[in-house]
This record gives sequence, structure tokens and C-alpha cells, in this order.
Amino acid sequence: MARWSFLSSHARVLLCIARDPAVRLRDLAASLNMTERSAHGIVTDLAEAGYVIKLKQGRRNSYQVQTQVPVSVHGGRGPAVGELLTLFAARGASSLPEMPPVPVVPTVPGVPPGSPEAGGAAGPAGATNR
Repeated sequence: MARWSFLSSHARVLLCIARDPAVRLRDLAASLNMTERSAHGIVTDLAEAGYVIKLKQGRRNSYQVQTQVPVSVHGGRGPAVGELLTLFAARGASSLPEMPPVPVVPTVPGVPPGSPEAGGAAGPAGATNR
């Protein structure tokens, strides 16, 4: 078996939280084969970066994924978290909240989306959102 994962630990934790916003850290860690301390650190990283909001409910925490926040990528702004969650979510996962489709806007490196150089708000002529 491979000693690496296609998705980072942060992405895997985010997917688990999206599937079950009330997941306990103990269960999250067990499902991802990591320590509770690692899971806690990753959840803290995600919260500090604005991808997740921690909500205190009595003695337990629940989490709210901020689907509109863009994923940080080298060299600029990436797709929204919700777009990636939609791509990686298991079909028919009843616990994953329904997310509205997010339009895909083609990007030109070094050119802000929506600018005339990028083809305006509609994107380049002939571009399609698929």
C-alpha cells in the first residue's frame, strides 16, 4: 500500500467535517488514522485560515465549513472550498449538505478574474462552464 495520500491531511479533515459537522475529534482522528492531537492541530489550522468556524454547543464543538472561501494555491487564488468538496464528496452521501453549483470562471495567469484582459465577467468568448 502507498505510504502517501493523494489528499493532504488538511483536505481529508475538511472533507470529514463537511460530511459530519458534529464529528468528535476522537472519531475524526480514528477515521483518518491520526492522533487526536494531530486532528486538533489541523482543525485549528483550518479555523485560523477561515475555512472552518468552530461552534460551541454545550460541552461539544460543531463545525461550519465556509464553502465560499477560496483555496489558497501557489501564485494566487484557487477555486472555492465548496467546489472542491463537491468534487470529492461521495455521491449520495446523505450527511453532506447540498451545495449550490459554483460557476467555473477560466483564469489567465497574472490577470484578475473579471478584468477586460480576462474576457470580462463572462470570461473569454466561447468559454463554457463544465
